[in-house]
Amino acid sequence: MNRKKTKAVFLGPLQVGGGAPVSVQSMTCTDTRDIQATIAQIKRLEEAGCELIRVAVPDQEAAQAIRAIKKKIRIPLVADIHFNQSLALASIESGAQGIRINPGNMPRGKIRAIVKAAKENGVVIRIGINSGSVEKDLLEKYGSPTADALVESALRQVALMEDMGFYAIKLSLKSSDVAAMIEACRMISEKTDYPLHLGVTEAGTLVNAAVKSAIGIGALLYEGIGDTIRVSVTGDPISEVALAYNILRALGLRKIGPDIIACPTCGRCEIDLFRLAQDVERRLAGVKSYIKIALMGCVVNGPGEAAEADVGIAGGKGFGLLFKKGQVVKKIKEKDFIDVLLQEIESMIPEKISK
Repeated sequence: MNRKKTKAVFLGPLQVGGGAPVSVQSMTCTDTRDIQATIAQIKRLEEAGCELIRVAVPDQEAAQAIRAIKKKIRIPLVADIHFNQSLALASIESGAQGIRINPGNMPRGKIRAIVKAAKENGVVIRIGINSGSVEKDLLEKYGSPTADALVESALRQVALMEDMGFYAIKLSLKSSDVAAMIEACRMISEKTDYPLHLGVTEAGTLVNAAVKSAIGIGALLYEGIGDTIRVSVTGDPISEVALAYNILRALGLRKIGPDIIACPTCGRCEIDLFRLAQDVERRLAGVKSYIKIALMGCVVNGPGEAAEADVGIAGGKGFGLLFKKGQVVKKIKEKDFIDVLLQEIESMIPEKISK
């Protein structure tokens, strides 16, 4: 697929847009003022493959905490600001490489002050337009937070920043309505060449978030739209990263981490394939090397159906076949499935697998 060419912005060493790989980001759910807890969660997210992290900044103490947090993490940090100009300025002073503002809840005069500070300090500003906080005049004009309303709000803020000679801009137009989010992102992509962050806001718990994000984010990425993504999940943000990479792998945009394919099972399945898949997924959590693994419940069709996998197992009653690239390597007992498969995988990648 052909990706739309966008401008490049840099958050520390991380390039977003300009042909860079689609990056994966998340947001902490800890109290930013709890420095140790926030650092610990970011380190877990880093291990999971998160490339950009956003933290909430509700007050000055949280803004000041950014300085200490940044010293202990590897990935760029974005401060999430609502309403309060002074918190944005304090976050920039504390070293945040990016600031996320929602123009719908901040007067233009305050935005100008933030833009000035960002320009002086080489900070990227994400203009985050959400359906829940569109400017009142636009809600009156369109009657509701439609895709047109989101786009007009974004363009209004882009014009303000460009008038100040500021171009280190990243855009996001989000809605809990998947169709509205897709339409808004398509429209803004036609009207600007700033890098675009994709996400379905308030997507819910794991299954709902996965479905909504796969449709919303996946549809746009397939059309070549989008430079960085977040899968919003109610709960532990670690799951956001895995879901994001699953979307990118499914579209062939990033080859990072294990790609596990498993049949849905049928009446021919004579092994506990669900448990096998869960165990393999758990043991390979955190592995960054790309490898395609097939777990099939039938020794009759398994190797053939998963011929493109690097390695896999096709199970039968009490035994199974280990295969590589569709070719049977050896017959193994069911009780040895996990150990044999993981040993084989470890011999194929440059990483150690946790026990």
